[in-house]
Amino acid sequence: QVQLVESEGGLVQTGGSLRLSCVASELTFSRHTISNYAVGWFRQAPGKEREFVGGISKFGGTLYNRDSVKDRFTISRDIAKNTVFLDMNNLTPEDTGVYYCAAYAGRGAWDASNWAGYDYWGQGTQVTVSS
Repeated sequence: QVQLVESEGGLVQTGGSLRLSCVASELTFSRHTISNYAVGWFRQAPGKEREFVGGISKFGGTLYNRDSVKDRFTISRDIAKNTVFLDMNNLTPEDTGVYYCAAYAGRGAWDASNWAGYDYWGQGTQVTVSS
């Protein structure tokens, strides 16, 4: 069992930046690290469906929802700390929502943007961007 804990989001002004982290616990007593999982970031705005933001594969490759985040967001990880980061820059009110990290533990192909395919989810954290 893997537990994902996200850092607290916050309120930022348009054009501001924010870093979210996602720490995977319950790995200490296993042989796994965060590199055994593909991790995706999703967000959900009020009244809207959950949206894929981006993700990082087991091998460290990243991909993003370019339509939504363009080149403003960056995903990285610290394997030693079992942590994945989402760095968000040049935020706009359209980025407001609850942000979730999710981990895929399967051995098959990782369908990054398919939220239903993930095995573990964080609790979500609110990010609000004021205009």
